[in-house]
Amino acid sequence: MTVAPSEALTFECETGNYHTFCPISCVAWLYQKIEDSFFLVIGTKTCGYFLQNAMGVMIFAEPRYAMAELEEADISAQLNDYEELKRLCLQIKRDRNPSVIVWIGTCTTEIIKTDLEGLAPKLEADLGVPIVVARANGLDYAFTQGEDTVLAAMVQRCPDKVEKEEEKQERNAIQKLLNFGKQKEEVVAEEAEYANHPPLVLFGSLPDPVVTQLTLELKKQGVKVSGWLPSKRYTELPAVAEGDYACGVNPFLSRTATAFMRRRKAKLIGAPFPIGPDGTRAWIEKICSVFGIEPVGLEEREAQIWASLEDYIQLIRGKSVFFMGDNLLEISLARFLIRCGMTCAEIGIPYLDKRYQGPELALLEKTCHEMGVPLPKIIEKPDNYNQLQRIHEVRPDLVITGMAHANPLEARGISTKWSVEFTFAQIHGFTNARDILELVTRPMRRNNSMKDLGWDRLVKEEAQV
Repeated sequence: MTVAPSEALTFECETGNYHTFCPISCVAWLYQKIEDSFFLVIGTKTCGYFLQNAMGVMIFAEPRYAMAELEEADISAQLNDYEELKRLCLQIKRDRNPSVIVWIGTCTTEIIKTDLEGLAPKLEADLGVPIVVARANGLDYAFTQGEDTVLAAMVQRCPDKVEKEEEKQERNAIQKLLNFGKQKEEVVAEEAEYANHPPLVLFGSLPDPVVTQLTLELKKQGVKVSGWLPSKRYTELPAVAEGDYACGVNPFLSRTATAFMRRRKAKLIGAPFPIGPDGTRAWIEKICSVFGIEPVGLEEREAQIWASLEDYIQLIRGKSVFFMGDNLLEISLARFLIRCGMTCAEIGIPYLDKRYQGPELALLEKTCHEMGVPLPKIIEKPDNYNQLQRIHEVRPDLVITGMAHANPLEARGISTKWSVEFTFAQIHGFTNARDILELVTRPMRRNNSMKDLGWDRLVKEEAQV
């Protein structure tokens, strides 16, 4: 099937509701990433129950997050907000001594208009501990956008001056890790291999092994990463001066990107996201092009990764996928799966910033034309009822959906995969493309195994009875 070159992506917006997880779940990965932090979620008991279910109850280890539960007296303004929060934060400082306390505002704080931004500076001065306020309520934000609000708030806390080289090396945990076990002369020689370019800060919370992988991929091209946001420690936040460059690794960080440009006068590198071999190559190439560097060996590297994925790709080539919309990774994942030989009728996404995701949308369109498949329709804030009707019509081989709809779809004979699994899996960079396909193909491999066991025949016999 061929596609006319003039065909373009189409966009629609439906009900305006977020059918997704609550964004306060960002605490699950951010408190582990920022090792000297403490997250205080300010909400009702419902928020506490959600956190317990989403993150589990740690019995043998005390996590660095807690709930400030609002009671009736708080909601009816019979108590002093400042004194109550001061009491809790003093206890946190005494028990945990964090380098930063992050207040996570929930729906309730929005509804009763709790002035967290007004209370924080005064309490920070009294307490002597930085307090960062992030709104992560489900009224305004989708699942992964909780991280976006936290990082956007932290952009303002980044230092604007670059320290002396010795001090900088002490603060930069990534650089210390890359230089571990090397002689000083070796480090100096490696520094000389970098191209002369302005400072580059990458933003997005990724596991440490993935941070190291992407940093090394850029290092091979002579690009030096000045720092990551978030850093492993709050005290190691990267310096961001006017005219520095910033580039994101996740599609849901549009507010953080805006904060870099507006608050710190940094220059944003708009690039596809490093998800899949095609996205990773495009991401590196765009960064290199901005700095006037000719990339070396990327085409061969991408081809090598594709060759190693062939055993998985054979399972999905010619199959169809449908995204209901949950974590804002949908466009990047759809682009990668289309490159793998799948077709996609619809991409549902809770929120779409066309400026920030512009390069990713362009790569999606290019990929569809090159693979000779129809362009998917992109539905922002999809209505689940309407989506179920469309799924019934197109009968896709796989639906990537939120947890709430997986079992009902499975009961109707449609294979599903939880979108939340892609949020917590390592999916960035060249070497992690296999992990994406491991998740995508699991329902299909399961179905094949069930057929081998005669399960489909048993189901048909029971249906006849």
